[in-house]
Amino acid sequence: MEFITGKHLPRRTFIRGAGAAIALPFLDAMVPAGRPWRDPARLVGTTRLVCIEESMGSAGSNRWGDSQHLFSPEQVGRDFEIAPTSQLASLQEFQDYMTIISDTDCRMAEAYNADEIGGDHDRSTGVFLTQSHPKQTQGSDFFLGTSIDQLHAQRFGRDTALPSLELCLEGIDRGGGCAYNYHCAYTTSLAWASPNQPLPAIREPRVVFERLFGSGDSPEDRAARRRTDRSMIDWVASEVARLRRELGAVDRLALDEYVTHIREIERRIELVEARNSSGEEREMPEAPSGVPDDWEEHIRLMFDLQVLALQSDLTRVITFKTGFDQSNRSHPQSGTNKGVHGASHHGNVPADILDFNKINTYRTSQLGYFLAKMRDTMDGEASLLEKTAIVWGSPMADPNLHDHRRCPLIVMGHANGALEGGLHLRAPVGTPMANVFVDLMQRLGHDEIDSFGDSTGKFDLSFPGGVRSGGA
Repeated sequence: MEFITGKHLPRRTFIRGAGAAIALPFLDAMVPAGRPWRDPARLVGTTRLVCIEESMGSAGSNRWGDSQHLFSPEQVGRDFEIAPTSQLASLQEFQDYMTIISDTDCRMAEAYNADEIGGDHDRSTGVFLTQSHPKQTQGSDFFLGTSIDQLHAQRFGRDTALPSLELCLEGIDRGGGCAYNYHCAYTTSLAWASPNQPLPAIREPRVVFERLFGSGDSPEDRAARRRTDRSMIDWVASEVARLRRELGAVDRLALDEYVTHIREIERRIELVEARNSSGEEREMPEAPSGVPDDWEEHIRLMFDLQVLALQSDLTRVITFKTGFDQSNRSHPQSGTNKGVHGASHHGNVPADILDFNKINTYRTSQLGYFLAKMRDTMDGEASLLEKTAIVWGSPMADPNLHDHRRCPLIVMGHANGALEGGLHLRAPVGTPMANVFVDLMQRLGHDEIDSFGDSTGKFDLSFPGGVRSGGA
């Protein structure tokens, strides 16, 4: 076991047993005895960054939808009101943590020449965090840009076990190639470590869990442990018990809650695997057995794993792709049985725009689950939501037109005081989304970044800095 007995535990403390390794959350015992309180998680460079892409835009990015405030609030600045019909209505309790940025453009996702016309779905994901235009190729000479998450990971993620973590919810099979002569990497990869190095995303909760906790030295060890029907926590139980005796009452409670959370997530993963391997008909027979058929169950598992990864400081950088362009998955819980892609092509008919908005609203409501977990998870003297910047948005605006102007974008969390929150900002017409990312990255400690992608400057994520100065 890698911890120092006595009154002080290093921040990089792991408890181990039979191939499992559990990193600890921040505990009071990690503050050196006799020293004044100084939370190491507040130091420059420790702000977490989570980037979430919602594909296929928003009903509120349509001109009629914008007039109905289906995404953007009517008021600019502070004390804005989220309309009851807005897809953001379920996030109202987190308004103080939200900076909504309306009307920025992802023009790098637009066609540059005639043979690129129609390929918006095949470009969009790659463009979102790089704000670069992809080279049109099916070969290994694909070329894009470095994404903001990887810029953060390369500078501030080197002292964590996982410099970054890439996740997704849906698989894609285009039969060996994607459309419009684009490499599938542009369609599947949010994170780009360099212009020619896309990072693949993990879809299965089990794979994420084992990457975080190293629960077994080999696939055979992990399979053997699962056959014994013992939790990974059982394998380190004696070391957990020994550590508890070294901790104060507050830290013991924090450790118990953390371990219970890990065990609960592991059991949920096991239940999914057992259900999907039972021989009963599945809704998604093509999906691996570890992937829940239920979209809500899947996204919540993945959000819970992200909270664990951030809480234990195993990583400070996460990208999460919640769907794929042209996915026609339906969400009956939203109030419509239409598939996402079909509903996105609403023909500018108000009733159909509202149907698409129902899907937007349902999917966005799951973000509220994540924000609540982040708010309720303490890291030292403040919550993870206080110490994290969460980028949520889409590189597409009005999907009915395959439009990339007036894209939905929100930055959430207070990022260790770098973000005010409680703001709605409207950008001047023609403002690149990249301008927002320049200001965000500077606030996260990247002072050297004065341009990014197709930026023309920076868009100030404060008030009255980011105030609309152009027309509609």
